[in-house]
Amino acid sequence: MTENSNEAKTTTEPDTEKQVADYLAANPDFFVRHTGLLRDMHVPHATSGKTISLIERQVAALRDQATTYRAQFEDLIRVARENERLGRQLHELTLALIEAGTLDEVLNTLQDELRIQFQADAVELRLFSASDLDRAVNEGDPGPAMFSDFMHQAKPMCGPLKHEQLTYLFGSQAGETGSVALVPITGERTLGILAIGSRDPKRFHPGKGTDFLRRLGEVVSRTLQVMTEPGA
Repeated sequence: MTENSNEAKTTTEPDTEKQVADYLAANPDFFVRHTGLLRDMHVPHATSGKTISLIERQVAALRDQATTYRAQFEDLIRVARENERLGRQLHELTLALIEAGTLDEVLNTLQDELRIQFQADAVELRLFSASDLDRAVNEGDPGPAMFSDFMHQAKPMCGPLKHEQLTYLFGSQAGETGSVALVPITGERTLGILAIGSRDPKRFHPGKGTDFLRRLGEVVSRTLQVMTEPGA
């Protein structure tokens, strides 16, 4: 008889707790009307095991929530400041590219600006035509063909590269390059790869945002397109 009673009690307890929880959720002013209960109720502390009043528990929960919100707010401010900095630097780079009159000047501008403003250790620009890329793929040329998938996707990427890819992009600096940001150049007449290298393997990691790189690629692609247009 006792065993059956315990079994019934175990079965009904969750239902009763749910009813109480549902009632309190539907009547948030319950403890306003019963302040004595709120004052006298105590719950175990999550870490120390000591009992604290329900009000103290609520204050602690609100304090933890405020700390979380503060951290999120500070993170948003950090991202906003970083975006503002990148936007300003891209603007300055765009103005510098406008002044470039030759392909050599474009490359020199990119190398100077990206090394100074973005702490790049190496900057290279490899240009080729669509026919060059197709020929390289068909003939197994170890040059642009190594980046055919990247060029077809036409999206910036960050991360480590194979040794032969690094050698094609950076030559003698390949062994010093730990991570790379690749930017596709997609002009009407000229295709290419803008490669930004860093000695730090974590500098350009695969999870790094590429929005800035995308905008940089658009600026460089447009600059080269204007430069190679007939009569330019």
